[in-house]
Amino acid sequence: MKLLVVDDEESLREILKFNLEVEGYDVDTAGSAEEALKLRIEEYSLILLDVMMDGIGGFKMAKLLKQNPATAHIPIIFCTAKDTENDTVTGLNIGADDYIKKPFSVREVVARVKSVLRRSAAAASSPIAAPAAANTDTLSFEGIEVDLLKKTCFVEGDEVLLTRKELEILIFFLQNRGRIFSREEILNKVWTDEVVVLDRTIDVNITRLRKKIGKYGEYIKTRLGYGYGFEV
Repeated sequence: MKLLVVDDEESLREILKFNLEVEGYDVDTAGSAEEALKLRIEEYSLILLDVMMDGIGGFKMAKLLKQNPATAHIPIIFCTAKDTENDTVTGLNIGADDYIKKPFSVREVVARVKSVLRRSAAAASSPIAAPAAANTDTLSFEGIEVDLLKKTCFVEGDEVLLTRKELEILIFFLQNRGRIFSREEILNKVWTDEVVVLDRTIDVNITRLRKKIGKYGEYIKTRLGYGYGFEV
């Protein structure tokens, strides 16, 4: 697997590169977002991205990647000294898969990378993302259509760019319409082998999903004290 480390601290880049290569990964580095964006980013399996960089910051770079269908699926782990709740939520809203606060141990980074890559691999073969019925590779409800093979979502004929987790939540809900699931049940179905799960992870992803699917967001119901579900 090819990984990309984007950080303006050269010594940190080299430390991460060395230790990740010891684990068997093919690692490239970039000292800025501008330098990274010149690479063929769609070839990478995961990006370790610093937030506080001159020029294009980590949040902005992540937004650019998530807006591009060719790179929207790539997992991103933010590595940053910014440690406020707002910063963490901002990262989750953009679609980050994990958020590591500096200073951190190399062992922690390696563990997080392995965990995110396992989740990414599991998502690709997850029964959540499998066809709901034999010989069916699409899932639809009124004006929503999800291509389960291409991992794309269309609303009223227009493609909506969803992060991997948003898409998996939508598929899970559409395949289980009329049921309410607790946060724990959703985490167990959508997030597998998670190292750290923030309290607001589910809420942030569902709020973002509701906005992206427009009028159909009203079908995603919140049952206080119970959880979420897709009800018609």
